[in-house]
Amino acid sequence: MPCFSITQSKNSCHRFTFARAGLRSAITDLKDGATTMHCWVPQSPNPSKPNLLLIHGFGVNAMWQFVDLLRHVTPHYNVYVPDLVFFGDSYTTRPDRSEWFQAECVMQAMEAHSVRRLSLVGLSYGGFVGYSLAAMYKEAVERVVICGAAVCLEEKDLWEGAFRISDLDEAAGILTPQTPEKLKELVRYTFFKPPPVGLLPSCLLMDFIQAMYSEFVQEKKELIQAIPKNRKLSDLPKIPQPTLIVWGEHDQVFPVEFAHKLKRHLGENAQLVVIKDAGHALNAEKTKEYHKHIKSFLLR
Repeated sequence: MPCFSITQSKNSCHRFTFARAGLRSAITDLKDGATTMHCWVPQSPNPSKPNLLLIHGFGVNAMWQFVDLLRHVTPHYNVYVPDLVFFGDSYTTRPDRSEWFQAECVMQAMEAHSVRRLSLVGLSYGGFVGYSLAAMYKEAVERVVICGAAVCLEEKDLWEGAFRISDLDEAAGILTPQTPEKLKELVRYTFFKPPPVGLLPSCLLMDFIQAMYSEFVQEKKELIQAIPKNRKLSDLPKIPQPTLIVWGEHDQVFPVEFAHKLKRHLGENAQLVVIKDAGHALNAEKTKEYHKHIKSFLLR
């Protein structure tokens, strides 16, 4: 491993940005003898502000996924940014790999910080967790933003050709890359117009992989494999909260038809925004538009 890590240096910059935005790092023991949750929480929560929960997806860590959104929402909200189980410093010895378990862990962490009501933004896998949280804790969740999360998918979609990559082992290998080649494939898979990572030397790509993808690799693969297991649309509850669905027009991970499917499932309670010239990584690819729609929905 190189003595100097560019990725870890960037991590340090993001930690500074989070601290400057008034957040601090906190570890919560969930008292189940098995689970600890890490979360960025307000240093001094303002009781006159509502609370906002930002739930990350796979890929780069929560700081990287939300550092740009942070400055748009901290003036208006007490912001909480957890690491989901098996990401960052959150961990469990329990065998449950469902998004419902993740939602339960996040809510227990919020309750430990005296958060009783909140709105949430869930990005990709975080959207699955956020949707589950909104369904499980209806009285606690006020508004919901689901970004590129195909919560309406069914297990049968895998073998009916709805996805570009339907083999879960192959998808898990791409989403948890362990080689420079797999990282390049991940970028091509998640961006409509991929940045030129192929021009970077392998040592820099390995530095990024070691910083972002080296821990809990098997557990993360199990999380991916658990998503479609026995999944049926008829079993999916309709969340009652006002919901914004945000999607990249050219999403290859979860095709945009799943956005329309979710909108139909939720009906008048939901509004859908499809961002043009964006793939799955719409937060990185169309940052300004992504932020504009989230702010407009949350701050109305």
